[in-house]
Amino acid sequence: MPFDLFLSYKVFHLLFYRRKMVEVTVISSTMVRPENINQTGRQKIHLTPHDLDLLYLFYPQRGLLFHKPDPENSIIPRLMASLSTALEIYFPFAGRLVKVNNHEDDTVSFYIDCDGLGAKFVHAKAESITVNDVLQSHGSVPYFISKFFPANNVQSRDALVSEPLLALQVTEMKDGVFISFGYNHMVADGTCFWKFFHTWSKICLNGSDPSIQSIVLKDWFCDGIDYPVHVPVLEMETLPRWEPSTKERVFHLSKKNILDLKAKANNEIDTNDLKISSLQAVVAYLWLSIIRHSGLNREEETQCNVAADMRPRLNPLLKKECFGNVTNLATATTTVGELLDHGLGWTALQISKSVRSETNESYEVFAKNWVRNVKRPKTSFGSRLANNSLIISSSPRFEVYEHDFGWGKPIAARAGPADGAGGMLVMFRGVEEGSIDVHATLNSSLWSGVLVNLLTNDMVGQ
Repeated sequence: MPFDLFLSYKVFHLLFYRRKMVEVTVISSTMVRPENINQTGRQKIHLTPHDLDLLYLFYPQRGLLFHKPDPENSIIPRLMASLSTALEIYFPFAGRLVKVNNHEDDTVSFYIDCDGLGAKFVHAKAESITVNDVLQSHGSVPYFISKFFPANNVQSRDALVSEPLLALQVTEMKDGVFISFGYNHMVADGTCFWKFFHTWSKICLNGSDPSIQSIVLKDWFCDGIDYPVHVPVLEMETLPRWEPSTKERVFHLSKKNILDLKAKANNEIDTNDLKISSLQAVVAYLWLSIIRHSGLNREEETQCNVAADMRPRLNPLLKKECFGNVTNLATATTTVGELLDHGLGWTALQISKSVRSETNESYEVFAKNWVRNVKRPKTSFGSRLANNSLIISSSPRFEVYEHDFGWGKPIAARAGPADGAGGMLVMFRGVEEGSIDVHATLNSSLWSGVLVNLLTNDMVGQ
């Protein structure tokens, strides 16, 4: 056998062997119920048009990496017990999605039944995987990371049949612990979830605390809409599953990277009436870079969709403790050519305008139009525009590194598998003050080796 062929064979054999030896074993899967269940006060949560529009959305999945606790510290019983207490406070996560068939008008309606059936808790082990295996160089995402998440390829509608509204997984590694979750976006948003996660960690660390505030259920219901909302049966037809090819990378932006981008964007728009934020400048830079190296035609449209928290935008304002899904996508749309012909400042300005357009009035208009012209809730796949577009999820404002279950704070944050339509950019606060980590998942039309090298070099070089 020629030497080069022999060497290729040995490399392939080694890679295959290494993949074969990486195992994530599920030890147990348990439903953890709230500590105390008051069935007499059982609540029913009606779903708004904004909630119903997410029926086909995949569960958002996030995870935190920790160093391994002391071997004498039995973490699984503690985590389960504290989770039970936390679910008593955040009781909607322990409920179930229910569908009602309205035969009188051939429609269906949905609600959350706070029945206390519980959240899924998965205990897994990956004894051959180390922290360094997860934190690969240059932001590479290891192929096995999907096995660390509990709700892969699960959509909101699956909660009608088999899935709980919340699933969590604790994976014990050789020298670390990975705690992940997936949740139904119809019942809550990221703001709610990270508050729940912080409460869970606080109870696990210190025990039950009477000072922990109870949640306030979302009380936004648009005037003129009857609840429950009736959806024509034809619009609820089952859609096929779609598992496209995607690639992932984590990009780290230092505080200096971000300040430089913000300054450049604001200098380019040259106005005192409006200031581009740090996040808007970062998102604009990523959108520009991805589209520039995508090979898309200049005439094609592209969108950048940023999740906006509507709590401070509604009238009257919702309380910060408000529990529920209170986000909406702010959408900036342009053509590839127009995007590339302008610079960072113009692109950031389009994102800023789309976010500022999310108001109480636009929120109500969407709800009323949705009910008036009910169409199948949005899916993130199936259109050319979706494949050319980005969704910006999560926020650096979420304090993901402040969660201590009793053996120290996290050392990294990661996102679970995305659905693969276009690009998903999950924004995390970085470990270093003022930095941002972006967990990017891009489909084949947006992924480019040149792009990855460019972004990696830009981040290192500044």
